[in-house]
Amino acid sequence: MIQLTINQQQYQVDAPPEMPLLWVIRDLVGLTGTKYGCGMAQCGACTIHLDGEAIRSCVTPVSKAVGKKITTIEGLSADNSHPVQRAWLIEDAPQCGYCQSGQIMSAAVLLKENPEPSDQDIDDAMSGNICRCGTYPRIRKAIHTAARLQKEGGIK
Repeated sequence: MIQLTINQQQYQVDAPPEMPLLWVIRDLVGLTGTKYGCGMAQCGACTIHLDGEAIRSCVTPVSKAVGKKITTIEGLSADNSHPVQRAWLIEDAPQCGYCQSGQIMSAAVLLKENPEPSDQDIDDAMSGNICRCGTYPRIRKAIHTAARLQKEGGIK
């Protein structure tokens, strides 16, 4: 059995140590907000936070997460009050929505590390997250809005 801390809750899972963390989160724990995209860490749909760092869960073995704090889209906030989540709604960022949990998780780390990013900072930080619908201008606008919300009210 492997002990994990996901979204501040303890889970014991029966998984081989090399099993991708994505499948543990989705199939064994039942948190399906984190999406499978490519399985090769190329698209960003599976982005989660591991000890506050954005990582691709599709290529991260579950053994690397033992003893660390895992945050999925479900754990970013209990009520969608995180500035990035609020900004996504304000700016109507998603189209189909499939990539959005990964986009949001990457944006949250960006704003934690750089609370006032330029367009270039956003483009650079988000370049590993692919959106098939091409909503990049709305995503960039939402990140600027999230930066403003974060500055005005802090992260809730």
